[in-house]
Order: sequence, then C-alpha cells, then structure tokens
Amino acid sequence: MTRPFAKAMLRWYDIHARDLPWRIGPATRAAGQVPDPYRVWLSEIMLQQTTVATVKSYFERFTTVWPDVKALAACPRDDVLSAWAGLGYYARARNLHACAQVVAGQWGGVFPTTEAELLTLPGVGRYTAAAIASIAFDEVATVVDGNVERVMARLHAVEEPLPKAKPALYTLAASETPPVRPGDYAQAVMDLGATICTPRNPSCDVCPVNSLCAAHKTGIAATLPRKVPKKAKPTRHGICYLAQREDGAVLLTTRPDKGLLGGMAELPGGDWVEGEPPAAPPLAADWRDKGEVQHTFTHFHLILRVFHAELPLDTGVERGRWVPAALLDDAALPTVMRKALVKGQGSARLPLD
Repeated sequence: MTRPFAKAMLRWYDIHARDLPWRIGPATRAAGQVPDPYRVWLSEIMLQQTTVATVKSYFERFTTVWPDVKALAACPRDDVLSAWAGLGYYARARNLHACAQVVAGQWGGVFPTTEAELLTLPGVGRYTAAAIASIAFDEVATVVDGNVERVMARLHAVEEPLPKAKPALYTLAASETPPVRPGDYAQAVMDLGATICTPRNPSCDVCPVNSLCAAHKTGIAATLPRKVPKKAKPTRHGICYLAQREDGAVLLTTRPDKGLLGGMAELPGGDWVEGEPPAAPPLAADWRDKGEVQHTFTHFHLILRVFHAELPLDTGVERGRWVPAALLDDAALPTVMRKALVKGQGSARLPLD
C-alpha cells in the first residue's frame, strides 16, 4: 500500500523533479524511456560526499570519454584517476574502475538488477545498491542518504541524535517506500531534502508534505536531525618537494593504492604528522622554501610546506618519473598537490578543479 507521504512526494516530483544529466525525468519515463544503469551507477558513485553542482561537469566528461561500462573497464586505471582528479575521496575512483571491470568481465557488460547482486560489486554499498536497484530497475529498495535521513527525522520528529538514530531512520524510510515507482519516489525524497527540506532554514511553508510533518507541527523542524558534536579535527604537517628540470618537467611519484589518495600522483615528500614533519628530499639539490599550502581532508587539516629546486636536464632519479610540463594538466594530481605545484612554481597555470 502506498502511504500518504509517498503519494504526495510522487505528485510533487512529477512537477518539480530536478533536471539532471544522469536522470530520466518522470515525463520521459512515462513515455517509455528507461534509465541507463551505467549512468545511474556512475552518478551515484560520484555524488557520494560531493555536491550535484560539482559532479555535473565530471559526469559529462566521463560519459563523453567512456560512454558505457565496457569502455570504462577497458581504459587504464591511471586515466580514470586523472579524470577524477579534484573530485576527492579517491578510493571511489579506484573502486569505479574495478567495478567496471567486474561488470564487463563477469556480468557481460550488463549490470545486475537486484540490490543483493549489486552489493557484490566493488565500491557498491547499501545506499548505492538500493539507489541503482530502485532507479534503474524499479526494485522496491530502501534508499537512505543524508537527505533522506533529514526528511525522515523531521517527518517523524525523531529527536535521537545521529549517528545513533540511523537504524531507526532506515526503518522509517523503509516503511514509507512505496510498492510502485520506487525509483521516482527515492529521487523525490532526495530532491526534497536538497531543495526544500534543507539542513538550515528549511522552507517548510512551501513543502508539499508539511501537513504530514510531525516536526513542522511542533515547530522543531529546523533543529532536526540532532547530531552528536564532532570532535575538532587535528592538524598535520608535511613537506613536499617540487623538483623541476630545465625543460620544465616535474618529478612525480605515485602514492600506495591503499590509504589516503591511494594510487594518485604526488610531489615526493615525507609523512604527514602532528608536530614537526620529517624532511625527505628525493635527491640532493638546492632546495628553496616556497611557503606553505593548506588543505582540509575528512579527518584532519593539512599544512604542507613546499620546497622547489631547479635541476639539470640529465638529472636521474631512483624513484618516480619526470612528467613533461605539457602533460601536468592530465596527471592524476589531487587538489592538494595541485595547490603545492602552483605554490612551488609561483604560478596559477594548473587548475585546482
């Protein structure tokens, strides 16, 4: 049975659905066009911890270069990492490529259609599997992201703080999920959370379900969901070295696959630590202090001091590779390393994405 909340959400979505490059709108879907599982999967992976505005250009770039999962699986992983540079949370890019290879190899290029099967794919968790299953294949699955949690917390006036409230919010979301048009419903709730039921200053007066919302009735909507206060992020310090040959080529190394920024390119340097960072120049040179850059990761702030040295054309290295200046834009450099490169060169030539 479809509950009043789901009915209201579907009516609202039919009129107010956001126009997104990976989405088949309700009118188009009603005309018989169905979502492409590849585009649904790609967008959902990109949207994890990232805003719609940021994802749009990346999504369009990826689908132009790799229009289907087989094309993505066949390309070198470094190409994917390079195209992903600046989007953050780089484990997603590694898992994206691994997942494409599994779908292309083990599933013949056709995405599995059920939530349970989708959960077996690399990088696909409960939320992503449910989103793909419901949006691409019309399976009745419970889709819960931050937007849905916020809507459920307000709809049912759940005052228990996050993250402890997550199981209860999931159960409530499951109870509201309708047996018909589950994909449109999931996207409707996410759209509501993104545009009306926003984290701060929700627009309750124009909300299509305000008459059903327990938090709105009691005047506490803006205070929900409650959250346990976050601990202050520590600050780490590091040193990186911009070694640049006479021809402009830059020495880059590759980070280990596992761990922060795994598999991405970087300027060589030592560990990032709380306190005095270790000096670890990649070779003997006249290193000059060019100042520091700052960057914030999920769990810590980083202050990275940049040293620069100019080196002869025939300089050899035991570790790393010389990347010509013309190819630096295409290197798989995360944003923090692009900042360091700009600081070291005294130029803003490279985009910071």
